[in-house]
Amino acid sequence: MEIRIGVSQSMKEIEVELAEDTDRDDLKARINDVLASEHGVLWLLDIKGREVAVASTRIAYVELGSQTAKRSMGFQL
Repeated sequence: MEIRIGVSQSMKEIEVELAEDTDRDDLKARINDVLASEHGVLWLLDIKGREVAVASTRIAYVELGSQTAKRSMGFQL
């Protein structure tokens, strides 16, 4: 699953590819908890084992990708 986070006062987005078996409801609950706290930090673990932290005060929006969508490789005719 892919997650895209908009950063306030920045044109850039943070994109993190999470494991296929990531529990979507659990992730949404974690995001809600972090956004509700004034000084929270959202920690994410990507598929390569890297950890990404985003301060709740910097999160402008969060977009969750589909869990079933597969990325295609190469050319499609």
